[in-house]
Amino acid sequence: MRRYVSLIGVVVALGAASTARAATTLEIRGGGDGHGIGMSQYGAYGYAAHGQSYEFILAHYYEGTALGNTDPNQVVRVLLGTGKPQFSGASDAGGHNLDPSVTYSVGALPAGGLALYSPAGKKLAEFSTTLSVTGPGPLTLAGRGQYRGALEFRAAGSRVQMVNAVGLDDYVRGVISAEMPASWPPAALEAQAVAARTYAITTDVAGNGYQLYDDTRSQMYGGVAAETPPTDAAVAATSGQIVTYQGNPAITYFFSSSGGHTENIENVWLGATPEPWLRGVPDPYDAAGGNPYYRWSVRLSIAAADKKLGRLVRGRLRGIRLIKRGVSPRVVYAQVMGTRGTTQVTGPQLQSVFGLLSTYMRFTTISARTIRRRTVAHMSTQSWALRTLVGSVFPARPRTKVTIEVRRADRWRRLMRVAVGPGAQYRADVPDTGTYRVVYGGVIGPTVSLP
Repeated sequence: MRRYVSLIGVVVALGAASTARAATTLEIRGGGDGHGIGMSQYGAYGYAAHGQSYEFILAHYYEGTALGNTDPNQVVRVLLGTGKPQFSGASDAGGHNLDPSVTYSVGALPAGGLALYSPAGKKLAEFSTTLSVTGPGPLTLAGRGQYRGALEFRAAGSRVQMVNAVGLDDYVRGVISAEMPASWPPAALEAQAVAARTYAITTDVAGNGYQLYDDTRSQMYGGVAAETPPTDAAVAATSGQIVTYQGNPAITYFFSSSGGHTENIENVWLGATPEPWLRGVPDPYDAAGGNPYYRWSVRLSIAAADKKLGRLVRGRLRGIRLIKRGVSPRVVYAQVMGTRGTTQVTGPQLQSVFGLLSTYMRFTTISARTIRRRTVAHMSTQSWALRTLVGSVFPARPRTKVTIEVRRADRWRRLMRVAVGPGAQYRADVPDTGTYRVVYGGVIGPTVSLP
């Protein structure tokens, strides 16, 4: 046992007390990436890698559902953006014959409506309403890519709204690899195909002439550029298949990573109606494929955390206490604890404030400082200068133990363990020189150096 741990004998305190300013850190540990509702994409990868079929995967994440069918050729409309579009590959624009090898442009007219222009800028035609453009193959929209189906243009002030009207299965061909790596096992790609197809026909953003966005507000859609042989095969293998609950199409939310357990919809989107197929389930293979989001952490000073929380803090920030979790470790409600009171917040609020990947999280605040110098005399007449290391761990129950570590020979070594007292305070006598830190629950507190 090291001599600075065992101090049995006569103790004589000499010298004046001295106080150092506390160093305080807040560490946030969490898991997963995304809202946590429905199918975890990394979890689906894991199940597929373990030999499960897409039918099994979908039934696991959407409990109580079955597979049904819909028209794979029905048209869905996807907003691609607004601007001053240029396009090629078209043979018809609102009943006007075009040359597919020529690039045309569309502009908004001051009085409303649209005009079609030649490459030289000559006005070829005017249209009072939506202009639909079709061709013998995929259409090219300059600066954006190629798209199957038709392009639909509509005046939007001084700009032009661009929408892709495309058959359902062709739409899904443009979604899968934008949402999931095409190199993943076929069963995972097939599960993604069915989920994407179902989502497309069960959600509507109520846009002016479109139902879906081409980004995460709906689901990622890349048109022809996103098509690959493996993902095309997944669409073909599941053509027209959708997820149903009691015979009706069931909205199929999905996301990147669960951290090990998915969540009930009402515990993530507070106020949402509970749905029997959107309930949390264990996700044992979510760490598969080297998932970089399975576990993560964010570390910042208490001052930086206080600044991010802003008016949610009353007084100075002490820490964050979790008061309600969902069926997974995702936070539903928490309290921001300040020196002048507490503020109740939601898990989504905390996720937004700190810019976190999910609401699967826990918060630990650790402070450390030295408050007293003294000299200890041993019976053998040897003596050592000591300081008392004090601080707090939040949240922590009384009698919980923290570990005091010291830096020796470029390595951190355990010095002692001490129990937390009232107010989650700890105290420990340490030698007068050295570098120390406190560890609690795997969370490392701030470093304190004594010259």
